[in-house]
Amino acid sequence: MRVVVLAYEGMNLLDLSGPLQVFATTNRLAGEAGPYRLHVVSASGGSIVTGAGLPVATQSLAALDAELESGAGIHTLISPGGSTGETFVTDAALVQWIRRRAPQAQRVCSVCTGAFHLAEAGVLDGLRVTTHWNWAAELQRQYPRLEVDAEPIFIRQGRIWTSAGVTAGIDLALALVEQDCGHKQAIATARQLVMFIKRPGGQSQFSIPLASQSAGAGRFVELHAWIAAHLGDDLRVENLAGYVNMSPRTFARVYVAELGRTPARTVELMRLEAARRALEETSLPLKRIATDAGYGEEQNLRRVFQRQLGVSPAQYRERFSAH
Repeated sequence: MRVVVLAYEGMNLLDLSGPLQVFATTNRLAGEAGPYRLHVVSASGGSIVTGAGLPVATQSLAALDAELESGAGIHTLISPGGSTGETFVTDAALVQWIRRRAPQAQRVCSVCTGAFHLAEAGVLDGLRVTTHWNWAAELQRQYPRLEVDAEPIFIRQGRIWTSAGVTAGIDLALALVEQDCGHKQAIATARQLVMFIKRPGGQSQFSIPLASQSAGAGRFVELHAWIAAHLGDDLRVENLAGYVNMSPRTFARVYVAELGRTPARTVELMRLEAARRALEETSLPLKRIATDAGYGEEQNLRRVFQRQLGVSPAQYRERFSAH
């Protein structure tokens, strides 16, 4: 399976080296039957200096095109990210090449702000995608045809995969290995890389209570702290509005304007994170976790985990518990 990783001046070193090492380690573990053929490619080839100052040797797009003319196809195309400034500037040559070659690839992926290259090439139109949380709003602003979700580690939409920033590229690559070679091989690769855990795509990029307090640095800071401490209470909009001395209608409108999501969504995310942390860090029974996190019944907890993370609470605990 031919894996092509794009490179450009100023890119994040780990956006490239992280996924690349996952595939290389899988190859080494498989011996002579290594499933991947790896290419690092830039517009003109030669040495590309990453944002960390380390140069990387690359093949040119023209040289790769010559190989592809023989009939060999691209299995996985990866667009890493990274920017030397506060504005992401796409590489016109890479965008043009992606626009031409992406339809022929079996999988097209981005890491971090590599999503900007795919979006500029039209690959992500109409899809739900993710990127580094700090760039999500800008990606949505520049490409309104996308549905940008800043929360997941990675998102799969058919043959298109997008991931969050930096180390999330490793999680993405492990998920690709799992799809290609099975769960056992992906876990063996993760173990070889001394990964603490293999995170599923539904994992959040950051702490919801912390993010909510940062985003709402104003009238709702104390409310978010109160919600986090009272997840088992009745947290309907009427009660939240009463806490901040606002009418329910005004509260809901102002909250969405300032936070970009509904109060109910914040409560949902905080409860899910609390349940996740309880499963990771304690040996409490599921019934107790469901009650403490505000789900009431254990079956409600199961339904939320299946819908949000694609696994049951018991499966989540088996994968991520420190106990």
